[in-house]
Formats: sequence, C-alpha cells, structure tokens
Amino acid sequence: MRIIRRFLADERAATAIEYVFIAGMISVAIIVGARAIGTALSAKFVPISNNLS
Repeated sequence: MRIIRRFLADERAATAIEYVFIAGMISVAIIVGARAIGTALSAKFVPISNNLS
C-alpha cells in the first residue's frame, strides 16, 4: 500500500509528460511555419522560373 501512495505522490512522470507535450507542440508549430514559408516562396519563384525558361 505504501508503494502505491508513493507512486501517486511522485510528480516526476507528470512533469516529463508535460515537457514531451510542449516539445510536440513546438515541433508542430515549426512544421506548419516551414510549410507556410515554403508555399509562399514557391509561389514567388515558380513564375520567375517559368519566365526564364
């Protein structure tokens, strides 16, 4: 019974899960931003490339 109480009182795992969640959200934000920048750059450079051909 003491082991169960000690396990429930331990918050280290909860903190680790929170850090993983934050890292995941940052990763998603970076991916979305990179795709948006890539799309914007592609829209600008494709017409230039077509005019040079």
